[in-house]
Amino acid sequence: MTKRFWNLFKVSPVVLAATFLVANSALAGEVNEQVTNVGELSETQESNDMSQVTSVSQFSDVQPTDWAFQALQSLVERYGCIAGYPNSTYRGNRALTRYEFAAGLNACLDRVNELIATATADLVSKQDLATLQRLQEEYSAELATLRGRVDGLEARTSELEANQFSTTTKLVGEAIFAVSDVFGDTRAARGGDPTQDLNYNTTFSDRVRLNLYSSFTGKDQLQIRLNANNTISNRGNDALGTGTGTNMSRLGFDGDNGNAVVIDKINYAFNFTDAVRVKVDATGGELYENVNTFNPDFTSSGRGALSRYGRFSPIYRQGQGGAGVTVTFNPKGAISLSGAYLARTANDPTLNNGLLDGDNAIFGQLSFQPTKAFNIGLTYARTYQTDGAANNLFQGTGSIFANTPFGANTRTESNNYGVEATFQLGSTLALSGWGGYTTADAITGANAGTDADIWYWAGALALKDFGGEGNVLGVIFGQPPKVTGGSIKNVAGNTTFDDSTSYHLEGLYKYKVSDNIQVTPGLLVIFNPEHNDANDTEYVGTLRTTFTF
Repeated sequence: MTKRFWNLFKVSPVVLAATFLVANSALAGEVNEQVTNVGELSETQESNDMSQVTSVSQFSDVQPTDWAFQALQSLVERYGCIAGYPNSTYRGNRALTRYEFAAGLNACLDRVNELIATATADLVSKQDLATLQRLQEEYSAELATLRGRVDGLEARTSELEANQFSTTTKLVGEAIFAVSDVFGDTRAARGGDPTQDLNYNTTFSDRVRLNLYSSFTGKDQLQIRLNANNTISNRGNDALGTGTGTNMSRLGFDGDNGNAVVIDKINYAFNFTDAVRVKVDATGGELYENVNTFNPDFTSSGRGALSRYGRFSPIYRQGQGGAGVTVTFNPKGAISLSGAYLARTANDPTLNNGLLDGDNAIFGQLSFQPTKAFNIGLTYARTYQTDGAANNLFQGTGSIFANTPFGANTRTESNNYGVEATFQLGSTLALSGWGGYTTADAITGANAGTDADIWYWAGALALKDFGGEGNVLGVIFGQPPKVTGGSIKNVAGNTTFDDSTSYHLEGLYKYKVSDNIQVTPGLLVIFNPEHNDANDTEYVGTLRTTFTF
């Protein structure tokens, strides 16, 4: 007992000096500063991490002429319980909080106990012991608070580690509830006068997507998406005479698998180098998710435009749903180049299928992004479609004739050219648009040797924070894909197709209920559906509610 007492006596200078130093700093700012709570202290400590030094000379802002130099020298070099900042400063004149004082005192007390245990301390007096006891009692509440917070954090961390789904994977979900109805007098006819009434009932449908994102290096991402939906296309069934009769009325999030949960997308993206980003799609590859579409306010199917055509240029639908690879050079630079190859039946080993012999798209895009205010892209895609019944140049966007100008069971090649741009006119106003041209050739089938010329364009306006922060008022106007020329127009039976011009007008208001809920009412108007001025105007009213979690 006597030995431990005298050992303790020797280390009293460290406590007294530490108390004197930090107390003077505290008094300098106590009058003008508010008391810092524990949360603020935690933030302060994170932003001002300290590092231990072994000599007072390592402090660039401490001079031998300073009044506390000798005391500080003793604390640093003899006892090692005073630390400095990473930039080699001590900041002796900085005010500190009682919590910070408690933390510093605790460090010195720990050092005292260490010295006592190793019997390396010098003599100590009863007065110093009383001072130590008084300091411990005075700051017992602060020390207990700090220890309690540490214990609480350790408990929470242990609980999270024990119950977390994965150390590498996070779940991101989206659910859409949609109420929609179509209005008009007659069902659209591809050519000539319409003969069927438009019969349509109000619908309530949904779509749910669960994305599993995994990262193994911090710079890569594996995506596995589960999808379930029951939103039937507004076009309807031509044989039964249901629906609108045109793809121009389709919603941007439609699709129906009877709400059966399926894995519809698997891909892995990584940095080949700092300047090269690679994305490999195993299934469900979509160019519009791999490259910039230059329509940022309306691209998303869940939080963007309500219509299919209003989301982005149809050139990005080439090779949709396939497997392949996308490579982007200088992805974060002012000028970037993307190249992609997608094969829609890559998993099928049968004749005229597979990775190289089936439907495929070769894609390239040069993007100029000098500032956030102005972006422009030049895009090219060459597609090859075998003689299957599912041939579709724009995956159901635009007129029926533009999507299948040569009919089913026709091997088709096409060259697609596009230009897209985005203009940010201030923080609340954005303009975007696109234009595209496609030339397609029939290789086999009844129309072998014929060709088709197809044009389309659109412009969009987004007024941000309209009526509240995070809300967007949007207007989209354009002409969906239309066959404007080529020898296929002269083939018997096609002469009346796409003779007029359809116009797409869409108005929507994205209302932000919270960070996780968005409600979007909107109206889609199709003038001269199917590029046939004999058809009546069709209207599609939709109320979409999107939940993200």
